[in-house]
Amino acid sequence: MNKIVVAIAALAATGLSSAQEVVRIGHAAAVTGPVAYFGKDTENGARMAIEALNARGVRIKGKPVRFELVAEDDGGDPKQATSVAQKLVDARVNGVVGHETSGTTIPASKIYHQAGIPQISPSSTSPKYTQQGFNTAFRVVANDIQLGQALGHYAVKNMGAKRVAVIDDRTAYGQGLATEFAKGLQQQGAQVVAKEFTNDKATDFNAILTKIRATKPDLVFFGGMSAVAGPMLRQMKQLGLNTKMMGGDGICSDEIHKLSGGAMADGQVFCAEAGGVDAAGRVELDKFRANYKKRFGIDVQINAPYAYDAVMTLADAMLKAGSSAPAAYLPTLARIRYQGVTGPIAFDARGDIRDGTITLYTFKGGKRSVLAVTK
Repeated sequence: MNKIVVAIAALAATGLSSAQEVVRIGHAAAVTGPVAYFGKDTENGARMAIEALNARGVRIKGKPVRFELVAEDDGGDPKQATSVAQKLVDARVNGVVGHETSGTTIPASKIYHQAGIPQISPSSTSPKYTQQGFNTAFRVVANDIQLGQALGHYAVKNMGAKRVAVIDDRTAYGQGLATEFAKGLQQQGAQVVAKEFTNDKATDFNAILTKIRATKPDLVFFGGMSAVAGPMLRQMKQLGLNTKMMGGDGICSDEIHKLSGGAMADGQVFCAEAGGVDAAGRVELDKFRANYKKRFGIDVQINAPYAYDAVMTLADAMLKAGSSAPAAYLPTLARIRYQGVTGPIAFDARGDIRDGTITLYTFKGGKRSVLAVTK
């Protein structure tokens, strides 16, 4: 009798298991290498969303659904990113959150487009990403045009900068941001007195900083990541170039203070994050940050809430479309209206977020301090 009961229970469990649909969400970012703290941040944010969806007991068209995160490491390398993208396509993921940098997101986006898989980047800001004409490409943060113009305006109007040196790391992200910043700066009547470049793995900047020092700039703008900006700040101090530094979200992490070896002074570095909420939205974002710290034991770097919202936006599109099949929910995703922890999410015809916000920061005591939230 007991054997019969066990057999029936096993058959019932099998039936329940087969009735449950598994929806796989891919995540791709650098979780190894010099910017691994950014990649792990977005992976953690995506994981929190997956856990929240499963705790909620989501049903699509009445059928129970279990979400799974398929996480891959692209190492911040464009070639590795395309390999990872193909791996996620082969795994038949239903949607992708990633990649982390513009240099990895852009080449990977072609592979997702060819497979018809929707992709939402929580952090890539290069305009080129959404200018390729791929109907599968979306982002939940403002782009470099918005970011560069906001930084250029702030540098002149709020910091009084008139003579600015510009450095970029030759990546799609760094070069693109530096170009847009220079445009925004010149629109405000300031002068670019030096243009130099390095690479995203460089550690010695003495030659370019010595050239820049001779131009006597009010401000040094760096298009790149904090893994390079930190050591650059240290060498600026060694050379007596005690000017302020400005950059985008790539340097907008508390890690920059540690990477500078303590050379970064309070109020010396200014940066902008592509995103942010006004006072009305602060409660939900603060709640997310507290939950993140409770879950992982560390603070949010920058983009975890955007990765969380990217997963939630994909799931919301599936629910509204009544299907997790990429071809079925993609049109719904394109016209989605979703209220996330980072604010309202809706996309324009290119896949850029509508009315994207910018948050400006400086650093005090090695920690980011908000200056303003703007559009």
